[in-house]
Amino acid sequence: MKVARIDGRALDCLLPMNVMFDRAGRILHAGPTITKMAGHDVTGAQLDHAIRFRRPQMQGDPDELLERPGRRLMVDLRCEDRSGGKPTMQRLRAVVAPLPQGGGILQFAFGPDIAQAIRRHDLSATDFSPTDPVIEILYLLESQALIRAEMGAMAERMDEARRLAEKEAATDRLTGLANRRAMDRHLANLTASDDPVFGIMHLDLDHFKNVNDTLGHAAGDLVLEEVARILREETREDDFIARIGGDEFVMIFEDCTDPDILSSIAERVLIRLNQPIPYDGRACRISGSIGITLSPLYDVPEPDRLLSDADAALYMSKRAGRSRYAFHRLPPGADDSAA
Repeated sequence: MKVARIDGRALDCLLPMNVMFDRAGRILHAGPTITKMAGHDVTGAQLDHAIRFRRPQMQGDPDELLERPGRRLMVDLRCEDRSGGKPTMQRLRAVVAPLPQGGGILQFAFGPDIAQAIRRHDLSATDFSPTDPVIEILYLLESQALIRAEMGAMAERMDEARRLAEKEAATDRLTGLANRRAMDRHLANLTASDDPVFGIMHLDLDHFKNVNDTLGHAAGDLVLEEVARILREETREDDFIARIGGDEFVMIFEDCTDPDILSSIAERVLIRLNQPIPYDGRACRISGSIGITLSPLYDVPEPDRLLSDADAALYMSKRAGRSRYAFHRLPPGADDSAA
């Protein structure tokens, strides 16, 4: 009977995870998937250099190996580390079949860790025979990856939407400053800390109602936007500024309770508020009254008490003639003059 020689290309098409070896145990041919996993062409290497036989244990002697045709073998394929580290081992199942001319063919398959191995070696459908059941697993893995990616993207969109909603809920839409809700939360967090040190400045605009009554609400909105801009420019980037009412603003200065520094800030703000704000060829004229209090003046700083005292100081400024500031109470030895 004439024996046909096995063509490597045909073998690779049917069994891409094959290794053909001769009587001396030298690898004559390796399928493309084995080559890909090994990280190099193993053709010409000895079997026991490329493959470790675990069960049954043997040294890759071809005669011993060919005594077990059709039996399942457990082996490790030596794989180069793509990052340049030490070679690693990929656990595989195998079956051997003898060749008429001597030597034999090993055909490999994955074990239970197939999904991990596919990801580890970046295998795709082209690395397997079209009839291999692994193809179905690959489709499932790809579907799972797509689902995970879509769920991850959806979770990111939901997180972003939640962050935007929270920001919008804590922001004054007209001025872009924090609103009363955000101010209450910020102040509650500060007073609940171990050592709260901060100053509070409460600003109320003078003559703002007159702007609304004479020039309209559009002019009033412009004034509020300009006031917000002034407050941002006259405070530090980390200072907290909120619009808590129609024409009321609160500024909170963490780690700043120096009356001289706070007085300087208040003076600059009041000077700028006295400048006319142009609107539609006319001038909007306002001023401001400010009340200030300091957290170290209280044995236990409480948000409501702090705001109430800052508000009381503000009305001291108004009663004194407006366009000025006042401290509710000053530390001993501090200058108690108000602008």
